[in-house]
Amino acid sequence: MHYRRFGQTSLQLSVFSLGTMRYLASADNAQQTVERAIAFGINHIETAQGYGQSERFLGEALRGRRRDELIITTKLSPTLDADAMARGIDESLARLGLDYLDCLAIHGVNTATHLAAVESETGCMAAVRAAVGDGRIRWVGFSTHGPLELIMRAIATDQFQFVNLHYNLFFQRHAAAVELAHQKDMGVFIISPADKGGLLYTPPETLQTLCQPLSPLHLGYRWLLSDPRITTLSLGAATPEELDWPLEMADRTEPLTDAELEILERLRSHQSTTLGTDQCSQCYACLPCPEAINIPEVLRLRNLAVAYDMTAYGTYRYGMFENAGHWFPGRRGDRCTDCGDCLPRCPETLDIPKLLRDAQGRLGGSPRRRLWG
Repeated sequence: MHYRRFGQTSLQLSVFSLGTMRYLASADNAQQTVERAIAFGINHIETAQGYGQSERFLGEALRGRRRDELIITTKLSPTLDADAMARGIDESLARLGLDYLDCLAIHGVNTATHLAAVESETGCMAAVRAAVGDGRIRWVGFSTHGPLELIMRAIATDQFQFVNLHYNLFFQRHAAAVELAHQKDMGVFIISPADKGGLLYTPPETLQTLCQPLSPLHLGYRWLLSDPRITTLSLGAATPEELDWPLEMADRTEPLTDAELEILERLRSHQSTTLGTDQCSQCYACLPCPEAINIPEVLRLRNLAVAYDMTAYGTYRYGMFENAGHWFPGRRGDRCTDCGDCLPRCPETLDIPKLLRDAQGRLGGSPRRRLWG
């Protein structure tokens, strides 16, 4: 296992972190998953108050361990109610059985309303600052599923020492946020690069073939680990055994090799050739949509389904539109009314209404909700 400095916190984090949203089958399963992660060299465990029994299970797994053996992060939602945040901090500490948190993240700074709660002098951050002052919290960051512009604004508040965000081989929109965080010496924690980054544990045959001799999972991890601006990647194992395959990459933090760069070029070339003039380059110029359709994300999922046969992944994510609130905003492609508002703004002159209908046909399976809403 390799370790990296977590920005201005100066904490040395393992390049993989154990995320605990999925290890909830039982307290015993959580205990075994935590123990296996530690045996592999993982020293950072992340949970959240909203993850069911996760904090309590983690607290039981930590019992009897030296406090300085592990770095613990939990997450609490933004609120204008400082008293509610103060109570939440104490409740999390009690469930975890800890006297202090190494890191607290404001969980889900996804909208302008959430950011306003963070920026309010009397909102949640007043309670957070008090907890930092009395030693219950060491470092403060935020997690986000929000748009790039909002993430940039949140980073620019200079209230945070780290950020948890989505950024991966198949979703590079947040590159500017990673760079801004790096400039501000913030730790960068990547959320779910294997699951939400493409269901890379179960890749389609087309993608597997294009990534040879690597697996898509390992290529995705290598692409991130080769970037020294990134501190750690979330590994949300549901069982101890799910740690084994990804952690084969735990010491592979060197720059990308010529062979790996060749695979990346093969992927780019294949996508360009397969999609042809229907390829969406993700410029986001089509927004806002009068019907609140998340056009770039719909077309990104279509890109992946057409180019790499990532239809299972596309259906999984597409099914969350209109079912996950601010965690996955926007409406489905079949909400298009052919108003044409987006067409003159597209620099590639895509027939966006046609592509939205095509995406609906390919990906419009059963609706899905977040594991924790």
